[in-house]
Amino acid sequence: MKFARDISVMFGRSMRHISRSMDTIITTAIMPIAMMLLFVYVLGGAIQAGTDNYVNFLLPGILLIAIASGISYTAYRLFQDVQKGIFERFHSMPIHHSAVLWGHVLTSLVSNVISVIVIILVSLIMGFRSSAGVFSWLAVAGILILFTLTLTWIAAIAGLSAKSVEGASAFSYPLIFLPFISSAFVPTNTMPAAVRVFAENQPVTSIVNTIRSLLSCQPVGNDIWIALVWCVGIMAVAYLFAMKAYRRMI
Repeated sequence: MKFARDISVMFGRSMRHISRSMDTIITTAIMPIAMMLLFVYVLGGAIQAGTDNYVNFLLPGILLIAIASGISYTAYRLFQDVQKGIFERFHSMPIHHSAVLWGHVLTSLVSNVISVIVIILVSLIMGFRSSAGVFSWLAVAGILILFTLTLTWIAAIAGLSAKSVEGASAFSYPLIFLPFISSAFVPTNTMPAAVRVFAENQPVTSIVNTIRSLLSCQPVGNDIWIALVWCVGIMAVAYLFAMKAYRRMI
């Protein structure tokens, strides 16, 4: 199928750019690992999370922070392609126009999957343990993939619409900050009332709670449905706006 071949070529191009960019690797994997080390071995003893194994409690939030950090590079790469006229060159060739955009989306997904795997391996060395079965791990993988795609389409809007490099990547800062005001690092019932209300009703908390419950073989309750509604709803809106921004360039 020609469309699949076109996407494969565009995907290979973007992945080669990532493999040659050390700062991408540092941001998407090493920095979240450094943060995990800091919280577990420096701050963990002072944090009352209601668990004896803080790395188990912490890991879901670190994974979401890693993904939020990684997708900022999707916006940056898209912005660079726009500024350098790469899209115009590809559009003049006999390829599907949307293949260029989908190549960036798949690159974001694969690079973030690699980052997540590396972080989980490091967490195992730090003492992370899970009794979750295959289906629970598959559910965790599905949620993380859905979360990555959701943020990637938001990144696409920024990359295609920004007027500067700073504008293309600055949108990710609030996304990275959201896990800190959620159940990712401490239980929400330890927060002041106003902060707790926000933390308990923002998307990250339901996603973190779902992943944590799946990995610890606990009932997920309504959290999984809330997480799915948040992700699917935001992704659908972001996709529409991203494609609208992309069509303006064609």
